[in-house]
Order: sequence, then structure tokens, then C-alpha cells
Amino acid sequence: MILFVMFSAIYVLTIIGNLMIIEGVKHESHLHKPMYFFLANLSFLEIFYTSTITPNGLRNLLQDSITISFVGCLTQMFFFAAFGSSECVLLTVMAYDRYIAICQPLFYSTRMNPSLCVQLLCLSWGCGFLNSLVHTVYTAMLPFCKDHLIRHFFCDFLSLLKLSCKDTYPNELVATLVGGSVVISGLMLTLLSYINILRVVLRIRSEKGRQKAFSTCGSHLIVVTIFFGTIIVTYLLPGSDSANEQKKVLSVIYGVLTPLINPVIYSFRNADFQKAINKRISHR
Repeated sequence: MILFVMFSAIYVLTIIGNLMIIEGVKHESHLHKPMYFFLANLSFLEIFYTSTITPNGLRNLLQDSITISFVGCLTQMFFFAAFGSSECVLLTVMAYDRYIAICQPLFYSTRMNPSLCVQLLCLSWGCGFLNSLVHTVYTAMLPFCKDHLIRHFFCDFLSLLKLSCKDTYPNELVATLVGGSVVISGLMLTLLSYINILRVVLRIRSEKGRQKAFSTCGSHLIVVTIFFGTIIVTYLLPGSDSANEQKKVLSVIYGVLTPLINPVIYSFRNADFQKAINKRISHR
């Protein structure tokens, strides 16, 4: 019951926080910029991302018999992987947006035009759902005759592979090549963007100018570090049985806590958002 109350509060705050960002971007004209367009879509992703596992997890905390159907399990795995992969690509797109804004400010309005923003958003969703579809189809083709007990609090890809009585090496190879390429390429492109940003910022002579440039990237950089860090440790690094148990704790961070942390980071570290939120609250 204690866990139920705690995670229920986290889930409710997550939904409220991300909805406030979406509403703020939608109704405040000074937030109608590419950076906030991507941020609103990130919040939209976060709501569905955590909703794929948290409500079912809360239900399981109150029941003695914890079961899920085969189709329901694969459906949960598909959408969790799809939204997670889409977020990975979207964070990379947001890093590119900051790169253009700081390194090529004169071309920002022409390069980051509405058409390109929509195309980049579609790219994020397309890569995420295609990546998840590959994993789900390959997993559904496995015979699950070894065990029917999922040793996790949701239908995670790696946990499902352990239930198969067939050699799962081809699935693990596909996961590494397809899923790993999405995560690693996203991380590399993000790092490349920030390396170029750092080079430009260090050339700014005034301390105030450097602080202003860093402030526009600080929130995104914190989110990227938390998200990519937990994903890489959980899915791309091998580990022992004890390490795998610790990875389940990490999955709580990127699946439940990160969607709550993101709106908090962006709202508290962004003056424009603080003004927009205060304005919305005062009007109510």
C-alpha cells in the first residue's frame, strides 16, 4: 500500500507536470518556437511512455494474483519500446536544434522552419515505432515453454527472452544491431552537437553571454544524461544476475521517475516557462 500511494502520487504529478508544459506551449505565443515545439512533444511522449507500465504496475500492487495475457504483454512491450525509442531520437533532434540556435544563429529561423520541425518529429516517431516493431515481431515468434513467470514489474524485452526454450541469440543480435544503433547513434549525434556548442560558447568573451548560452542547453543536457545513461546500462551493458536485479531498479528510474523529472527540470531552469506557468495559474 505504501508503494501504491507513492507511485500513484508520482504518476499523477507526472501527468500534471507534462500537461502544464503542453498547455503552456500551446497557449503562450512567446513559446511558439522550435525548441518549445519539441519540448511539448517530448512531454506528450512522456505521458504515454510512463502510462504503458505505471497503471498496470499500480494494479498489480493491490492484487494477489498478478497475471497478464500474452497479447497484452506483447502490446505493453511494443508501446513501451516505441515511445522510449521515439524519445531517444527526439532528444537527439532537440540537441540539433540547440546546435543551430547557438552555432548558426543567423540561419536558425530559415533552417528550423515549421516544415522541417514536423519532418524531424515524424522521423522520431517513425524510428521509434519501427525499432519497436522489429523487436516485438521477433519476440512473438519465440516459443515460450520454459517458464511463464516474468521476473520484472512489466513486460520488458530482456525478461521475455529468458522465458523462451529456444536459443535467443538471434533476437539479442537483432536487438543490439537495431536498438543499439538507435541509442548509440542518437548519443553520438547529441555529443557531437554539444561538442560544437561548447567550442562556440567558449569563444564568447562576455561571461553573461556564456551563461545565457549554457542556460538554454543545461536542462536538455541533464535530461539526456539521465535518459541515455540508464538506457545504456540497462540494455547495452552485460551483467551478472545481481547486476540484472539492479537494472530492474534502473528501469524504475527511466520508466517512472524520468517522465516526472523532465518537466521539473525544464520548468525550474527556464525563465520563459516560469513566466508562462505563473501566468496560467494567475488566470485560473
